[in-house]
Amino acid sequence: MRLTTEAKQEIFEKHGFNKSKSDTGSPEAQIALFTTRIADLTGHLKTHKKDFSTRLGLLKLVGKRRRLLNYLQKNDIERYRAIISELGIRK
Repeated sequence: MRLTTEAKQEIFEKHGFNKSKSDTGSPEAQIALFTTRIADLTGHLKTHKKDFSTRLGLLKLVGKRRRLLNYLQKNDIERYRAIISELGIRK
């Protein structure tokens, strides 16, 4: 399912570093967006087990999110811990 613009703005406002609708580039905002997309794709793959192209896209998204989390962990550990607990992501 494709995210609407309003849904994306709500994610950016709720989880972004600056807490504004225009905060689209902060690692926290991107991680929150990737987490939402990962949850949607996971639900899709539970019903469509043989959809391998979606599986590949899901694995790429997980890798992107992991790289952003590693970046955040190296540069600002407090922001990393906050976003991990807020989104319920396990390391």
